[in-house]
Amino acid sequence: MSDLILGIETSCDETAAAVVEGSEKIRSNIVASQVKLHAPYGGIVPELASRRHLEMIVPVIQLAVTEAGKDFADLAGLAVTVGPGLVGSLLVGVSSAKALAYTLHKPLIGVNHIEGHLYAGLLDHPHLECPYVALVASGGHTHLYHVEAPGTCRLLGCTRDDAAGEAFDKVAKVLGLPYPGGPHIEQVARAGDPRAVSFPRPIIGHGSLDFSFSGLKTAVIQYLEGRGYRTPRRRGATRMDASDRESTVLNPQLVADIAASFQQAVVDVLTRNAIRAAKRVGTLRILLTGGVACNESLRQHLAQRANRDEIEVFWPRRELCTDNAAMIAAAGYARLRRGEVASLDLNAAADLPLC
Repeated sequence: MSDLILGIETSCDETAAAVVEGSEKIRSNIVASQVKLHAPYGGIVPELASRRHLEMIVPVIQLAVTEAGKDFADLAGLAVTVGPGLVGSLLVGVSSAKALAYTLHKPLIGVNHIEGHLYAGLLDHPHLECPYVALVASGGHTHLYHVEAPGTCRLLGCTRDDAAGEAFDKVAKVLGLPYPGGPHIEQVARAGDPRAVSFPRPIIGHGSLDFSFSGLKTAVIQYLEGRGYRTPRRRGATRMDASDRESTVLNPQLVADIAASFQQAVVDVLTRNAIRAAKRVGTLRILLTGGVACNESLRQHLAQRANRDEIEVFWPRRELCTDNAAMIAAAGYARLRRGEVASLDLNAAADLPLC
């Protein structure tokens, strides 16, 4: 039996397809980004995202199979993200996978998007043993899981409001930085002082491992407004409005200091909860994954802090941290091995929980 799985990922704004052999060997990994499409709006426009998926899904799938040097007949199965995500975007991927599965007479495997992020770590660290704590931080998710065994996990904490990546995007918008916010905040923060502004590190109740980043975003707005700047609170605003000042441009050093201080606050909160989670469940391993895991400050701070408690930290390469289909194929292979095959009435679920 072939070990080749075609993965399809369309949960948000990336049209992706990949061919993975088993759970480790990536034969191809194609991602068609929509960043330029959504950048003028400062965030993802769901209707535009689903329309672009419709345009790109067939050529992206075909390219993934071609670059893998295989034919569709060589596939053992088709894995697709069924949720969570934007329902319009998810439906494009799910419908395409179902059509292929029916036509090719191949098994169809539904995969949770967050589960895919866990397998992104295993693609680069196949010998990572359970149990471990997984911190999944991205634009749509900030979750802590205790992965007790393959396919078995327990939710330890999640965000009560904004996800970490979402907070980066919103603060970048306030500072007049381009979308997506995370990479641009990280870039300008290099010239800033992370101790310049004392932003809060929210704690959600005694013993809770949940997160909250909306208050941190509000603290940035209040800090700027306290210095006479008007911030884009209204829907659709894309830049700082400082028309009541002599200059309409924020001082670059001020932007750098705020970016560095905000970034450090997010890093501190993510690190604190991840370490607490590992200690609570008694594991010496943490997997950091999701788009925010690309942030170098987070990687280094978490690794240094964890090292004090002899906890080892793992993360995937950057192209596997952001949304991709290789992680979906790897998760699909594991499900196929367990006999977890979906029927052709599989449907998208925007709020699909992992466990």
